[in-house]
Amino acid sequence: MAINLRAPDHPHQSGWPREAVHVSLPEVHASIPIPATAGFWRKLLAFSGPGFLVAVGYMDPGNWATDLAGGARYGYALLSVIFISNLMAILLQALAARLGIASGRDLAQACRDHYSPSVNIALWLLCEVAIAACDLAEVIGAAIALELLFGLPLIWGVCLTASDVLIVLFLQHHGFRYIEAFVVSLIVIVAIAFGVELWLSKPDLVAVGYGFIPHARIISDPAMLYIALSILGATVMPHNLYLHSSIVQTRKYTDSAESRREAIRFASLDSTVALMSALFINAAILIMAAAVFHGTGHQDVASIEDAYQLLSPLLGSGLASILFAVALLASGQNATLTGTLAGQIVMEGFINIRLRPWLRRLITRLLAIVPAVAVIAIYGNRGADPLLILSQVILSLQLPFAVFPLVQFTSDRRKMGRFATPRWMQALAWTTAVVIAVLNGWLLIQLLGGGI
Repeated sequence: MAINLRAPDHPHQSGWPREAVHVSLPEVHASIPIPATAGFWRKLLAFSGPGFLVAVGYMDPGNWATDLAGGARYGYALLSVIFISNLMAILLQALAARLGIASGRDLAQACRDHYSPSVNIALWLLCEVAIAACDLAEVIGAAIALELLFGLPLIWGVCLTASDVLIVLFLQHHGFRYIEAFVVSLIVIVAIAFGVELWLSKPDLVAVGYGFIPHARIISDPAMLYIALSILGATVMPHNLYLHSSIVQTRKYTDSAESRREAIRFASLDSTVALMSALFINAAILIMAAAVFHGTGHQDVASIEDAYQLLSPLLGSGLASILFAVALLASGQNATLTGTLAGQIVMEGFINIRLRPWLRRLITRLLAIVPAVAVIAIYGNRGADPLLILSQVILSLQLPFAVFPLVQFTSDRRKMGRFATPRWMQALAWTTAVVIAVLNGWLLIQLLGGGI
């Protein structure tokens, strides 16, 4: 296969090394044309897609476990965490898109170009741990859905999720648009399912409104902070920053400043719209859990299986549990697809390992399947749900190691030139990065001190 190269010969790229580097995801790079003379809506449609692949990571089974636990234990109080986390995600994903389009590098490649080899190895390993933790949640979530719907043993369901390698290869062979269409279709299924669940659960709308107002108890209560940070880790996902900075380059914009500026604008709009759909789904899961389980003697429900068993009798409709499991399966399958792509981007970007597409994706999938099989073999089905929440806390702890480089690069005028973020956006981005780091530091202190 021919290797595409790009040379950073544009003025706004002068802060990067001068040698040519490989493009990200070469098999689909610049494969989707952008109509030059089209109007706003046609161009928005052409740029739409990457944001929804990114949004998948914000509504994966890890989110389900944390949102169910948060709603059942604390009612609507943690809706504010979901909302604030989503705003952080919108900002950070816009920065990731800006980096990819303006520099021609994904975040992993940018790190490799900027940091020393030892720092890059450390960042790569941390990112692989985060992807493994995320994949663990996605694989287990999809396997739980298969068990609930079809009675398939959990360990078999985990192994069956390896089929996503074949799905990605088949769809990508026909074009990246097919992957995007498949992902959007599954998101629509999840959204419809939870729209019905919300209608059946009849939440207290006034209490829902108050839930979006932050409370000091979230910080002062260590157990509540643990769930809040697991929601943050499940919402703002580090590997999505690497993924987004790469897949925005599937659009065939030109090297001119005007074309790149337009691409940044439409890519940011695409991800903002997509992440608002993720906000609806995450909030819907927590609202449903608060309405059905909190204050009804079921506030200790944090298990996906228990939620499935209780939904139909508590809501008086057999449809409730079925829709819940169907949405979980769609969510888990979607997340494994995008997680596989992220694993490829990280491996190629940080350490420049280039393998055949099927082999790359098989290795990435095995990194998730092997730990999941081991967990189920040792702890059985009941060990899966606590690990779903723990995996999201691991993601949250790793998040600063992706966020700080991203904010650093996009704020640097030597690297980004005219596309460096404006000062107001830099202030928001650095504030977000510091808040994430401080909250994670507090969580680590609580964990080490036995406060949780």
